[in-house]
Amino acid sequence: MKILIISDSHGHIANLKAVMEIGKKAKIGAVIHCGDWDNVASIETVLSYGIPLYSVLGNADVEDGIEEYLKFNAEKFDPHLLKLNVDGLEIGIVHRMSQNLISSIESLSIVFSGHYHSKEEKTINWTKFVRPGAIINGINFAVYETVTNEIEFFNED
Repeated sequence: MKILIISDSHGHIANLKAVMEIGKKAKIGAVIHCGDWDNVASIETVLSYGIPLYSVLGNADVEDGIEEYLKFNAEKFDPHLLKLNVDGLEIGIVHRMSQNLISSIESLSIVFSGHYHSKEEKTINWTKFVRPGAIINGINFAVYETVTNEIEFFNED
């Protein structure tokens, strides 16, 4: 399955729409957002494409009702660390990696995160870590293919 990985949209609806259109054409099966939506309108924009959404909150997600909206509208949601099993892979989603999360992610195949507004792919102790870049800075996202375990980055700042 192809999964669209996005983060740090900070309310930038135009960039979200552009990324979602690209994802729709690529026939993605799910969207992962690594937090910092900024507002409910951003979530509504992604959900309007009818693709299952998996999300966590970020430090900028302070608008009243944003957590409740995600609880009831995302396919799966956790405010801090969301764990999924997709195609036999254990996937983790966080906004910002921290020392207190290390023991919680040791058994995961891959972890997606945001916060730093930069793209990165690295492996630490057999766990792949990926940051897709920030939507607020342009058309920045990644597509993860679960069958091949490969990441493709897209950046148009």
